[in-house]
Amino acid sequence: METVIHNFHGLYSKKVVILLGARQVGKTTLFKSLFNSDSILWLNGDEFDVQNLFATLSAQRFKAYLGAKKVVVIDEAQRISNIGLRLKVLADSLPDIQIFATGSSSFDLANNVNEPLTGRKRELRLFPLSFKELVNHSDLLTEKRMIPHRLVFGSYPEVVTSQGSEIEVLKELSQSYLYKDILTFEKIRHSDKLVKLLQALAWQIGSQVSYNELAQTCSMDVKTVEHYITVLEQAFIVFMLGTFSRNLRNELKNSRKVYFYDNGIRNAIIANFSPIENRNDAGALWENYVISERVKKISYDGNFTNFWFWRTKARQEVDYLEESNGNLCAYEFKWSDASAKKARCPLTFSRAYPEAKFSVISAQNVEEFLL
Repeated sequence: METVIHNFHGLYSKKVVILLGARQVGKTTLFKSLFNSDSILWLNGDEFDVQNLFATLSAQRFKAYLGAKKVVVIDEAQRISNIGLRLKVLADSLPDIQIFATGSSSFDLANNVNEPLTGRKRELRLFPLSFKELVNHSDLLTEKRMIPHRLVFGSYPEVVTSQGSEIEVLKELSQSYLYKDILTFEKIRHSDKLVKLLQALAWQIGSQVSYNELAQTCSMDVKTVEHYITVLEQAFIVFMLGTFSRNLRNELKNSRKVYFYDNGIRNAIIANFSPIENRNDAGALWENYVISERVKKISYDGNFTNFWFWRTKARQEVDYLEESNGNLCAYEFKWSDASAKKARCPLTFSRAYPEAKFSVISAQNVEEFLL
């Protein structure tokens, strides 16, 4: 959260600033820490009277609501119908007013915003607490000691601050908040199928996913599976890695791997909070954790980076690839120290891409990758 606060400096401009992130990651808390409540107009999009206000919105009426205040925060703005057009009206008619909006679902806020607010907005992302933020809160040694705990329970703010009650908090998060926007905006009636799909994805973290296989497992057609996964991505629950392919005929070109933004949510979906020492999915949890943390770092640092995984038809594989400023880096993730010492770059990859730098990331050197 400290990084996002830093990124807010200098944002007072004629642009609408939109903060996106899953529910309960701290968007409202962040804004309340940034502003004195007496100096801003705070509107909650979850409230019906606020939704009705925007339904009959005019710039003159909104200016009356503002009074002498020059800043307005619209929390959970995705709940407001036609929010993109509404924000455009305010931005064009009240250029001296700074508008901030939050949304826990990109499909009804950001996508709705994109066209009406072209050239008038700036988007930021907020994630569950990052490794760097937790290190800054305590210290590197303490947070590295907490990694086995993070692999099981994740890094949602309330989870981190509720030691001893993590399971109860995660059950509430996964059951009450996880599907709220999806079921509301997508009008998904068969929520049991959505849950079944999430469970199937949770069992496949770090593995290639087949939409055809998922459709058979969840008793859905392939197009529905594709749509639901897109919605889950837009609700900041999961994200996908595509394949890197340039030089070799036998490289996979259209495969994808699935990851969750938070390990705790993933484990809540499959109802497994066993200690990492007793799990047969420890390697997958480590890979999910490190890649999701790297995504946070890239986003907060403001770097333009492409990322993929690499695999051939002969099943040679590199867990994760990044390309930034013309530099290609390859990474393998190993939870076991013994496996980390044995890990080597696939010969086929190193011959095809000799310029690529190869690294193995374990708990011993994870700070090199995440700080």
